[in-house]
Amino acid sequence: MSIGIKTTERPEFDDVLQKITDYVHDYQISSEEAYTTARYCVMDSLGCAMQALDYPACVKMLGPVVPEASMAGGARVPGTSYELDPVMAAFNIGALIRWLDFNDTWLAAEWGHPSDNLGGILAVADYVSRRNIAKGKAPLTMKEVLTASIMAHEIQGVIALENSFNQVGLDHVLLVRIASTAVVSKLLGLSREETINAVSNAWIDGGALRTYRHAPNTGSRKSWAAGDATSRAVRLALIAQTGEMGYPSALTAKNWGYYDVLFGGKPFEFTRDYGSYVMENVLFKISFPAEFHAQTAVECAMALHNEVKDRLDDIERIELETQEAGYRIIDKSGPLANPADRDHCLQYMVAVPLIFGRLTAADYEDSVASDPRIDQLRDMMSVAENKTFTKEYFDPDKRAIGNSVQVFFKDGTSTEKVTVDYPIGHRRRREEGIPVLKDKFEYSIRGKLSEKVSQQLLDLCNDHDTFSATPVNEFMSLWVR
Repeated sequence: MSIGIKTTERPEFDDVLQKITDYVHDYQISSEEAYTTARYCVMDSLGCAMQALDYPACVKMLGPVVPEASMAGGARVPGTSYELDPVMAAFNIGALIRWLDFNDTWLAAEWGHPSDNLGGILAVADYVSRRNIAKGKAPLTMKEVLTASIMAHEIQGVIALENSFNQVGLDHVLLVRIASTAVVSKLLGLSREETINAVSNAWIDGGALRTYRHAPNTGSRKSWAAGDATSRAVRLALIAQTGEMGYPSALTAKNWGYYDVLFGGKPFEFTRDYGSYVMENVLFKISFPAEFHAQTAVECAMALHNEVKDRLDDIERIELETQEAGYRIIDKSGPLANPADRDHCLQYMVAVPLIFGRLTAADYEDSVASDPRIDQLRDMMSVAENKTFTKEYFDPDKRAIGNSVQVFFKDGTSTEKVTVDYPIGHRRRREEGIPVLKDKFEYSIRGKLSEKVSQQLLDLCNDHDTFSATPVNEFMSLWVR
């Protein structure tokens, strides 16, 4: 059967692959804001990882791929005593960072969490540094980790600006695999040719389905999917390092390329070149471990808590307005099966702070979810798309994530309609947010690490120049338990 292929001559590498490779090998980042934000990103991500250690469902995923398959002199897993090969270390670190849905976020046509890439970045940087020292060579520094993080954020985020993978049923972690593959290839010392070969294989891997993020199948895979993606990136980079070939038209090949097979034949669209835009504008989850489209809704509910906490039985209805993306992915009714289901339910994330004046990771567990008042409030809620919220969500100069909440009582009275356009983790609220981020980091590490080490990390992470110059192996050694 003819499939319309007229020649077997191999083409030039797809332009998308070339631009990713050129960026990681040639681009010089000059933005001080990007480097400062990247340091906060490392702090915040590792703080999230420390909090995840409190959850047995996460801890059971950690360690080598098979029992006792450790690697002396390998990459360390923060908060544990594991030394692993860089592929499994990347999985471990990535799963820890992502587990509680509390690390940074990027929202555009596609969503995602660019700090998921730190799983591969930290694992490879530690592995390379320890290997270099064993050979009498200099280790990598945390400046190189920050550079890789900025670039991973940029690759993932710029692709996501105009290209919606969720619309074709694919999960955003495929962009973690692409971005991680590119930057860890550079950290490993791969040539330009080896890097582009690795990136082409990352695209050929296709993408995971979003099945595990949506009812009726919502489950904990969404908490380790990013670890899986960033670890796969390390594996592909190591394969390319052996001289394994790449696939020039991985995206554009007729019939068999990514575009035709998985993207409806539509090529990717780009509105900006790679630089440092994404890191500068990344969204931190500072106060609440909640799906980011609900962050401002939680802030609204917190603002209303004192007014409604003693009148829960008097509530008649609760009206919520959100953006189109929030309406589509986190508007849920009916039973919620597990914490992964609850932290992606807008109504649940509003009900808890209305009742308790808080929203923590523990509030998604069965012990809290069994409180009948939560489902009673959920049943009273209506959710509607606010067109202005949607418009400002996509506006590149605003990138708002607006929500509003208003509570109506049986006696005909109501609260004011509380609206929050920008969450505390937004770039527009950096001055307000960074002190809270630092508090979150301190809270996360104290009790997990010794008092001496905790203070050492706090001092180090709050001194940008010293942090940047610190050898990666020395930084990672501070996290060993």
